[in-house]
Amino acid sequence: MNSKTRAPRWLRRTALVLAAAGAAGCSDVLTVEDPDILEPTDVESAAGADAVRLGTIARLNGATTGGGDVNFSDNLFLLGGLFADEWINGDSFIARQEIDQRVITPENNFLTTASRTLNRARLGAEQAVALLTKHNPGAPGWHFAEMHFVQAYTINLLAEHLCSGLVFSTVVEGEEQYGSPITTTAAFERALKSTEDGLARITGTTADDVRVRNALQVTRGRILMNLNRSADAADAVAGVPTNFRYRMFHSVTREAQRNVIVTRNNVNRRYSVGNREGGNGLNFATAGDPRVPVCVGGDPACRAIGVTNNRRDDLLQPYHVQMIWTREDSAVTIVGGIEARMIEAEAQLRAGATAASLATLNAARTTVTGLAPLTPATTEAGRVDQLFRERAFWLFSRGHRVGDLRRLIRQYGRPAEAVFPTGAWHKNDARYGTDVTIPIPAAEANNPNPGSGVCLNRDA
Repeated sequence: MNSKTRAPRWLRRTALVLAAAGAAGCSDVLTVEDPDILEPTDVESAAGADAVRLGTIARLNGATTGGGDVNFSDNLFLLGGLFADEWINGDSFIARQEIDQRVITPENNFLTTASRTLNRARLGAEQAVALLTKHNPGAPGWHFAEMHFVQAYTINLLAEHLCSGLVFSTVVEGEEQYGSPITTTAAFERALKSTEDGLARITGTTADDVRVRNALQVTRGRILMNLNRSADAADAVAGVPTNFRYRMFHSVTREAQRNVIVTRNNVNRRYSVGNREGGNGLNFATAGDPRVPVCVGGDPACRAIGVTNNRRDDLLQPYHVQMIWTREDSAVTIVGGIEARMIEAEAQLRAGATAASLATLNAARTTVTGLAPLTPATTEAGRVDQLFRERAFWLFSRGHRVGDLRRLIRQYGRPAEAVFPTGAWHKNDARYGTDVTIPIPAAEANNPNPGSGVCLNRDA
């Protein structure tokens, strides 16, 4: 179960802030409420509803590129990249190693936490919509719409990574409402409905209206691609500017607010940028592509950004360091206009408009100095490879790669062992396993509904 009867910690912290503000004018400063208990009435106001809304954005930050909401934890941007070919394991943690090796157990604590933080963001968004509707129905439409975006984004991200059998539980008036397992397709359709609900709330033209509308449009296109509706996906993203960015911001003042990608790769050395991992992986580390700039630990480029160690945490080499984000307070774009262009290029390719698809890819490349135009591929398979390589370098470590590899299997008929890393693993004389999805966390078995905590299947 991803939701507890006791309110989430960020809601309890919000209650403390509101209580502290109210207590400032009181003479009895020693009279305090129990900080570990939050009653539903504590957020039953317009101010409480807005606090939940803002807390949900903080939840989304922690579930994507920040350090989580309980402990400084890895997220699916990192763990998914480890499971695919963006990252290789650089430490001795068994839980990370089994992800990298494609032999994942449901008890994996890193994945349990990653799933939990995403579901907390989703639940916060659900509660924010309900509270805003009840206590502040006249709030700007984008307040509601952004909460629908959070729901769509988190559900889709979970569906791209986890196996069929996802469970989405909720809380209604303080009471747990346990969800039942649903298929991957049903999860995508649920996420799609959230984008529709969000777009329906956007009626203004302010910068925030436009920002949230663009985020919803791109997320809707991404979901439609997952549903194999490429023409609809292209329609969904039409008009989104190429330079649009929906970003997560970070700070070094608190551990949980740091850019966890920088922390785990550049600082802790627990991840190393992948390089032709398992034979099928892309050459992220050595491509020399300006979209994924990489240095080798200890070399002059790495020293210039403060990375002086030349070995990973496991003391092995090579240690490849990403330089997209060089500081722990670097912001990360989690949804952007470039993704819209990649969706359009894929839809054109699927429709047989190969010249238009290539032109779309090349137009995107003009936005980065040092990227030459692509040479036309001569076969259909080559054009698909070219498209997905472009997606991989544009969207590196932002939660797309596992979904893309699964789509290559599901929609393009590629064998799993021709898509995911395979063969000899890079440690312990071991070999890669056969997982193409992440299992449902074992903790979900606490859900009393039949089938909870078990994959309906492990297919892509």
